[in-house]
Amino acid sequence: MFDNVTITYRGATYEIGRGSGFYGVWTVGGPRSRPLERWPETPEGWTAAWTRFVTIEAPDTIVPVGRNTPPVGAGPLREGGEPGPFGDNAVLTPAGAALSGKASRIMAAALLGAGVILGIAGLFPAYIGGASLAQQPDQVTPHAIYLAVWTASAVLILFGGARLRLGALLSLGLSAVTFGLFLADAGTAISAAGNAGGGAGLVLSLIGWVACAAGTVVAFLPGLGSGSRAASAARPGALAQPRGTAVGPMVLVILAGLGAAAAFAPSWDSFTLRTAAGQVQTLTAGNAFSNPALVITGDVVVMIAFAAAVIAAALWRPARHGAVLLAGATIPMAAQAISALVQVGEAHGPTQFGVPPATARQLGLTISAGLTPAFWIYFGFLIALIVSCAWMLFTPQPVPATPAGAMPAAATPDAAGTDAAGTDAGTEASHAPAADHAPTADHAPTADHAAAGARDGDGPA
Repeated sequence: MFDNVTITYRGATYEIGRGSGFYGVWTVGGPRSRPLERWPETPEGWTAAWTRFVTIEAPDTIVPVGRNTPPVGAGPLREGGEPGPFGDNAVLTPAGAALSGKASRIMAAALLGAGVILGIAGLFPAYIGGASLAQQPDQVTPHAIYLAVWTASAVLILFGGARLRLGALLSLGLSAVTFGLFLADAGTAISAAGNAGGGAGLVLSLIGWVACAAGTVVAFLPGLGSGSRAASAARPGALAQPRGTAVGPMVLVILAGLGAAAAFAPSWDSFTLRTAAGQVQTLTAGNAFSNPALVITGDVVVMIAFAAAVIAAALWRPARHGAVLLAGATIPMAAQAISALVQVGEAHGPTQFGVPPATARQLGLTISAGLTPAFWIYFGFLIALIVSCAWMLFTPQPVPATPAGAMPAAATPDAAGTDAAGTDAGTEASHAPAADHAPTADHAPTADHAAAGARDGDGPA
């Protein structure tokens, strides 16, 4: 025998509805005969059920379930709790009917984990020019940061639920920006002559990035598919036009992102050469457009990808999910600034400027390194983005409710059909609230930078 259950509201992980003589909260796709919690079918029971539902579910994912909403799960669940052919938590997508949500989650986390392992392995063999990343403090530092963020993304994705969306967005921002950095690395290796090309470390790191990017795509698969409201609830948010007081902060975030992208191109490194006779010469290095064509292409891709990610993050709803996407894109750009600061503290020899050591000793040549004003402008934009990210992350989010802010009315029987396990698998009854309820709208290893100064570790331009 099957239990007749009417689902009225659904989130990413849980759903609320009415059973035979009670109100209950279920896991999406779980056995309808086994509600997580139940309350008596009274006004007080509905109030308690709704309060519990909006406490455990991400409020911005809650949508009302209409009668045209397709059912969740692979098939009916028996009275004894026997799941359909894909398990208790089956939420199938049109793009991957062979994979359950859990299998997709594990695959995404496994791909990210494999990418991190390959990235760690790529730190030690020769990367570009015969030197490994581990031998270059200014290069290994940002790489370690990226690998740590990908690891965090894998853990979040493995946990599932709302955390899966956060992990996927974090990895998306990181992977998008580091694509250009990897492209610049590959361009540096291809453009280099003799033994200055890429080594096994570069190959391993490139493969690692591909694995992490693939894991990010898989993490989004459960949200792909039909345009139904149920599918929309599973998606990691969506782009939406901000309104009211949200417009000003959104514009500031976008302007800061565009400013940081533009400030990424100029020279960051400043070198002052002094001789014992008092002669002084200042050189700059690191201009993105003073490199070989392939490296320039990679740097341009970085700027475009970062600007696009910031714009998307500013428009993403809910805003705290946009903050995670913004964090993922900002981390590699911040790591480039850290790399520049680390490089300033390193010793710089005369051979880097084409001066033989013997000549340098004869002239009493001393070299000091610093950072150009362009770097500090870039740094200022990064600070603005970090502050914006924190603001977006901790701004309270509205709870879906009726326009008056009231709790939806309790579900009542509807002759149009029920979401009964086995009774009507094609429809779910919509027992709407008192008012027409609408849901609240609410970026790998860095480039070798051996040809671009503080970002790229190369000689003066």
